[in-house]
Order: sequence, then C-alpha cells, then structure tokens
Amino acid sequence: MQFSESWLRQFVNPPINTEELSHLLTMAGLEVEETRQVAPPFSSIVIAEILEATQHPDADRLRVCKVSVGDLSPEPLQIVCGAPNARPGIKIPCAMVGALLPPSEEGGKPFAIKVGKLRGVESRGMLCSGRELGLGDDHAGILELPLDAPVGANIREYLNLDDTIFTIKLTPNKADCLSVLGIAREVSALTGAPLELLDLLPIKETCSDTVKVEVIDEDLCGRFAGRVIKSVNAKAPTPSWMVRRLESAGQRSISALVDISNYVMLEVGQPTHVFDLQKITGDITVRWGKSDESVKLLNGQMIQLKDAGLPLGVVADSAGIESLAGVMGGDASAVTLETTDIYLESAFWWPSAIQGRARALNFSTDAAYRFERGVDPSSTVKYLNYLTQLILEICGGSAGPASDQVLSLPNRAPVELRVARVAKIVGVEITAQQIAEYFDRLGFAYARKQPGTPQEIFVVEPPAYRFDLSIEEDLIEEITRIYGFENIPEIAPQAALVVKSTNEKQRSIHHYRHALAAAGYQEVVNYGFIDQASEAQFAGNQEPVRVLNPIAEQFAVMRSNLLGSLLNNLKTNVSRKAARVRLFEVGRVFSKDAQVQDSETTTIGNRQTLMMGAIAYGSLFSEQWGQKGGNARPVDFFDVKADLENVLAPLTIRTVALKDHPAFHPGRAATIELQTIVNNKLTWQPVGVIGELHPKWQQTLELSSAPVMFEVELAAVSAIPLPSTSELSRFPAVKRDLAIVLKSTIAAGEVLSALKAAAPKLVTEIILFDDFRPTQERPGGMNLDEKSLAFRLTLENLEQTMQDQEVEQAISGILEKVLVQFSARLR
Repeated sequence: MQFSESWLRQFVNPPINTEELSHLLTMAGLEVEETRQVAPPFSSIVIAEILEATQHPDADRLRVCKVSVGDLSPEPLQIVCGAPNARPGIKIPCAMVGALLPPSEEGGKPFAIKVGKLRGVESRGMLCSGRELGLGDDHAGILELPLDAPVGANIREYLNLDDTIFTIKLTPNKADCLSVLGIAREVSALTGAPLELLDLLPIKETCSDTVKVEVIDEDLCGRFAGRVIKSVNAKAPTPSWMVRRLESAGQRSISALVDISNYVMLEVGQPTHVFDLQKITGDITVRWGKSDESVKLLNGQMIQLKDAGLPLGVVADSAGIESLAGVMGGDASAVTLETTDIYLESAFWWPSAIQGRARALNFSTDAAYRFERGVDPSSTVKYLNYLTQLILEICGGSAGPASDQVLSLPNRAPVELRVARVAKIVGVEITAQQIAEYFDRLGFAYARKQPGTPQEIFVVEPPAYRFDLSIEEDLIEEITRIYGFENIPEIAPQAALVVKSTNEKQRSIHHYRHALAAAGYQEVVNYGFIDQASEAQFAGNQEPVRVLNPIAEQFAVMRSNLLGSLLNNLKTNVSRKAARVRLFEVGRVFSKDAQVQDSETTTIGNRQTLMMGAIAYGSLFSEQWGQKGGNARPVDFFDVKADLENVLAPLTIRTVALKDHPAFHPGRAATIELQTIVNNKLTWQPVGVIGELHPKWQQTLELSSAPVMFEVELAAVSAIPLPSTSELSRFPAVKRDLAIVLKSTIAAGEVLSALKAAAPKLVTEIILFDDFRPTQERPGGMNLDEKSLAFRLTLENLEQTMQDQEVEQAISGILEKVLVQFSARLR
C-alpha cells in the first residue's frame, strides 16, 4: 500500500511529525517499509510563463524564449530551450540563475544554473522537464503546468513536492487498510485525532435511463449497485491534484474516467468499474461463467474460462462476457476518449468467489487483491455516489437513478471479550474503562455484561469493513495495538528455585529418547500436520482433525499416529540412496474426543496424545567383515520387538496378533500389551502397535523390503516399578524342561503367561526355548495343525535342597491347569 502523507492528513491530522507517524504505524502492525520525498532537493525553481518562442538563428532545434517569472524579475528572462513543446502561453518550471538542480545520476553533485551562451545567444536560466526535477522519467519536453498556476510561485510549494510517500507492508488480515481512508481510521484510533470523513453531496438525477441487472448466483455476488451517466466528456483532463495523488500511490494517469475509478478505489477501498454504455447489448446478468466461454480483458489477454481451473464469475450481456467479476474488465465494453454514455458498477463480491482467480490467470489486479480479502458491503451505494460525484464534477454529464440489489451479505456474529482474559494474554492490567475507550476510538459498537465486576464481558459488533474480527483473540490484538506494543514492559519471569525430589517411579521422555538413540535409531522431528491421503492410508482415519488454514496441501490435517510421518521420512531417505534406516520420533498425535474439555493445555473436543514411534528398514546389521553375510538379512518383526523390549525394560510387554490395522501386514502385526498388577491381579493393558508395513504400501512407496514399525503411548509406559531385593538361595537350583503339544493357532505368549500365572513361588523363571512345527504327519506323532513349545523352568528353595517329590508336585500343579486350559498334551 502506497500513499502520500498529505493525502492521509486530509482525513486525519495528528500533531506528530513524519518520523513519529511512521513509527506509530509500524508499532501498530502496519509496517512502514519506506518513506521518501516526492521530489529530491532543489532550489530557486519557480513557475514561469513563456511569452515568446522564436527560432534560434544558428540552431534548428533550439528556441529563444521570453519567459515571465512575475515579480521576481522586472523584465522577461531570455532562455534558450531545446524542448519541442516550448511555445507561448504555457506555464512551466523555470530554474533561475543560481538554482541547484538534482544530480543527473545517483551519487552525483547538484547541477548549478549559471548565465551562459548557447550558439552565441545568452541564456539566463533553464526550462525544466519532469526528469530534470526528479519527478519521473519524462524528458521529451518541458513539464507543462496547469494554466491557472501562479507565475513566480515556488514550484515545490505549488506541487507540494515536500510531501512524503509512505510504503506500507500489510499483513493479509488487514484488508481494511487497503485504502487511504482505512489507514486514516487506524491513525485516528491510535492517536485520538478526529477523523474527517468525505463530504458527499446528494446526486442530482437529471436523466431516467437505467440498465436492468439480474444477479443469478448469490454465492458470487452479495450486493450489486449501478448507475447510468449520459453525455460525459471523456476527453476532460484529469485534475492535477488527482494525478499527483495517483502518482503518489504508484498509479499513472490514463484518462479521466479510468483515473477517477482508480482514485475512488485507492481513497476509500471500493473497487468500481466503468462500462461504455453504448457497447452493452441488452440486459446485464451476474453469474458464474461457462466452460465454453471466453473474454478479452483490458490487458489484452484472451481468457478461455475452462483453462482457469477455477469457476470464474462474470458480468455479461446478451452478446457475451463484459468483465470478469471482481478481477478485471473486458476490452469489449472499455471506455475510450470517444465514450459519451457510461454505466457505473459498484458491487460486493464474496471473497471466496474471488480468491485465487487472478493467480490462476497468471496476473494480479488491485481490485481482486481487495475483493478476495473482503470489501465493506455496507458502503457499496455510498461509494457509487462518490464515484458519480467526481465524474460529474470533472467530466460533466447527466446521472440516472442508482439501482441497488442486496441479495446476501456476511452474517457478522457478535464477539465476546472477557476483561480478565485481556490481562492474562497481554501481561498488562488493562481496565474495562480503557477497553471501552479503545473500542470507541476504533468505531466498534459494543454492549457490556456485568460491568464493574471481575467477570465483565464486552459483546462487540464487528464493523462491516473488518473481516478479520471473529474471535476473542482478535479483539485482544486490537486492544494491544491501541495500547501500544512498546508500552508493554519487559518483565523477566521470576520463580523460586525449588529442587524437587526425583521420582524414581516415573521415567521422563528423555530416557526413551536416549535409549532409542543408544539402540542405533536417529531422532526425527516432524510437524503435527500431515497430508489427508497419508492419514487415511496409514491410520484409516476418514474424519481427521482438519487445519482451517493449512500452510500447504501436505499439511491439511492433524495426524492421529506417527506412522505416516515416519514413512514419509523413510521415503525421503531411501530416495537419497540410504539402504539402511533407523528412525524414531517422540511427538503428539491428535484425535477427536467429545470428553476432552477446554483448559490451558487442552482444546475442547480434541485429544492430544504423546506417542513414541520408530521404524527400521534394510539389513539387520551394517556392512561389516565379521557377519559373513548376516548383514544381508533384512530386519524383521522380532528384531524390532527386541529393541522395544530393551528400551522399555524392566517393564514386561507381550504382543497379541493384530489383523485389521490399515498400515500393517495382516499376518505380521501385533498389539503391544503392558503387564500391570491391579488389585494383586495380573492384567495386560494395550499400549501400542508393532508390525511390518502392508505389502501394498511397500509397493506404493517402492521399498525393496518391508520396514518394521512400532508406536507406543508414552504416558502408559512412563511408570516403572521400584527395584526390589531378594535373598539368594544357598541351595542349588533345579531346572526342568516341558514340551507341550497344542494347536498352532495358540500364541506362545499366552501359554507362557498361563505358566507364570499357575506357577508357585518355588518357580523363579520360565523361558521359551523352542518352537517346533512338523512338516509332515507321522503315525502317533504330531498333526500338521499342531506345534510343540518347549519351556525351561527354574525352581529354587531358600531353606533346603529341593527333593524330587517337591519338584514333581510343583510341575504337576502347573501342567494340570495349563494342559486343560489349552487342550494340550505333553510331548
């Protein structure tokens, strides 16, 4: 956003200088990128009038001019000039003898004007072009000034060349500041200086002509206003003051009608469009364009609507499209210097209907930039009348009645602000009276609930031009901006240093990070966002927590497990020729849960769970001479399970077959269960999953072997039992092996757990050391659907040497329960 300081001070004129104004805007969030003077320094340049211009006797391209500078010289000055437009009667800038002109190049010295001779003719001064004064690049002729310019006046004062140009970098939410009036509202609120509004006069309707307009699609246009003006003088010159203001905003003057439309947009923020009425055929319709339609725009670009990739709104007549709604007008109905009758358009286009359209067509426009961020729908007719007023003043004509169709406008819900919340967020005690004063300066309508109490609440009605106010935090930001970010004191946090006792029964997140790193895994840190496809594929989540305004398509939803992120990391490494990868991550996952309430660390309806996950891919060992081919064996389920058991030790886990997880191989995945004691009873609590990647995802990701992954909820494994001591037996231990034949579908872990549950105190250890499955049936042997599990039991007695009878009794007691439970038999 670019504008001149004098233009801004027409609306609000606080008692501060340019530097203070720049600082004020920047600290309020409207970053001033640059301030510069309209023209570089120069002196002794005045307004002059050419009285005579005769041919130089010795040079075809030079003229000898007699120039009047008013009271500054009793006699006309004789100045030799080479400009082709030097002629009697025009008023131009004249550099007097002794004047200093800006240097012709950067870093050069000012150019001094002296009495000189050109081809033998004395010259007492210099007639200046715009480029020689630093007012642009035009040097084809002398800069011509309006005929009413006062002769002898200082040109810096006349053209206001001591004015300052502000260039402001706006954030996307500040659409209300895309106009000089919008900036003025901010300055008025920040300083308390009164805001001078436009002096809008009632429009005299001197003709009855109208154009019928039908708005077909209300999701495109919420309000449409228009007016006919006949017998305008399109050749009328744009007033110099308007040209200067347009130039200060980075716009060049084109023609009076176009300039006035641009001026209204820059001054009040309402883009408008001027149609040549005689080029409109029949009635106007406002609708979404059709794929088989095309239009030639004002920039000469031919647009095929089907190529845009997005639906485009159009303003059309019976002959075809006349403009792209909210983006750019069409060439077919463009105004020219020959135009006499015009139709003015002022509309509210829904931001969602304009967003991305200009970019899809590979250009940008000031109108689209404003409409896609939101334009005040309540001032559509007001600024149509302002546009009409300026056209009538400059170009003349007869104005017809204004038509106004209000179809659907934004529903701005009131926003509640808790006074106590302001101090908590800002860190400064701001009273309710101060808040009320700030809202008054901002022009916000509000009501107060429970005034004078700690529970006081402001209910604010957002103004129609503020599309960025929708939640409590938006209002707190407004309060903070007016209060002044620089007025918030820098207070270092203070806290008493209390050395807390170490909780030996609680493991920290860092323990597991170090343990996994020691096991050869490298830590990765990922966003909590992920693409929707990965979330559906690897979590089976069709209704994820969606990000309202994602920074990119691949971060559209919140992840509900770590597997998708780890697989993306793996794919990145494999694509860079990594053959062996070990990665882990400790991070949060997100899911919907209606039981979660709003608090300082939680958001209502959303659960955030801290998880630990890892992935292993490639060979079991790195290449080394001692493995003799062992490095070629891919890592498998049991390798990663062993890593997990070592990391979680002394906690005891088991794995239970899992078949329906979308990310895992249906026959090589398991639920991880943690052994816990509840009311002196052994139970198993699910805490995570582990398994090989599903073959179809392995193929999709183009992986040579299946990676093995696991994921564990950290809170469930953070509590560990305290170490305990036991007396060592002075008597020798007894070992017995048991081989049990049972159905092959029964998990070995279940049998092991049953043996431990049935074992008396004499049994100190039970391990599985063999799993045998027959390859063919033999008479009196095992069936193909059976397997043999061999267990080794260690028995100890602290008081005496164990007798065979005692050992057999303990073994019999165990077998009596286990064989019946699993319909098994001894081998």
